Amino acid sequence: MSGAHHVESFLEMLSAERGAARNTLAAYKADLDDFAGYAAARGFAVHQADAEALRGWVRQLAGAGYAARTQARRISAIRQFHRFLAREGVRPDDPTELLDSPRLPASLPKALSEAEVEALIAAAAALPGRRGAAAAAAVELLYCSGLRASELIALPAGALREEEGLVAVRGKGGKERLVPVSARARDLALAARTEAAERAGPRGARWLFPSRAATGHLTRQSLALLLKEAALAAGLDPARVSPHVLRHSFASHLLGRGADLRSLQLLLGHADIATTQIYTKVLESRLKTLVETHHPLAASGGVAPGADIG
Repeated sequence: MSGAHHVESFLEMLSAERGAARNTLAAYKADLDDFAGYAAARGFAVHQADAEALRGWVRQLAGAGYAARTQARRISAIRQFHRFLAREGVRPDDPTELLDSPRLPASLPKALSEAEVEALIAAAAALPGRRGAAAAAAVELLYCSGLRASELIALPAGALREEEGLVAVRGKGGKERLVPVSARARDLALAARTEAAERAGPRGARWLFPSRAATGHLTRQSLALLLKEAALAAGLDPARVSPHVLRHSFASHLLGRGADLRSLQLLLGHADIATTQIYTKVLESRLKTLVETHHPLAASGGVAPGADIG
């Protein structure tokens, strides 16, 4: 079997077993194609690399000036590909086991304030016609349940469990989780569905956010446009408002009000709590600002700006 066929089999596995999205598959393919070109120029196929060849490729990425995150993503793709090859018996070893990834800087989520979210919700509801109903429901669900954009638009019509106050969400890898949903968010979502269902036609009948799109449900692009409209109406910079920002706001506000990391991990659908721990940096930054602004010694220089309070 050629290297291209092994790559194809790997991508099929990601789609079938892990439920990888189309954009994710495209990114993996691009990264593997890049490595395949490197391998071909040196006389071996993409599935025949040894550890030294892989280290050479990593050095080339760094030398080409790629950002640390881009390097890490490409290395992750290659690492998962070789684990797949070893598991399938295509090769007896995994040459990526000792491959180092670049150290990534910790990035803080850019959350909106609670007042800004309230303004966004009010502005979304005030948008004219069906757009207002859909925008208000989307903002409420994204913020009160911490959903990803892909999770929100793919919610089936029966996802809202009215008696239990929960929404059933199918996240990454096809894993399902139950997330609490407010009565207001539930009512807005059901009202928006009623508004849109007739216009969407039979294809949209199975979705909570039906539309006339080929998928039958609201698209990511349409969702982004709704949020931008609501942001402008609320007097917020549209560049600061997105489904991802509302998810970050959900997590940051919960943590700031006393939620524990394990509960937050379950609500967000993170497989690894290390992913959730980034939010402790948000809280730490907020507490430092609070001390620097309000502590009685801050004005006299008794509390140093940015002092470690951990």
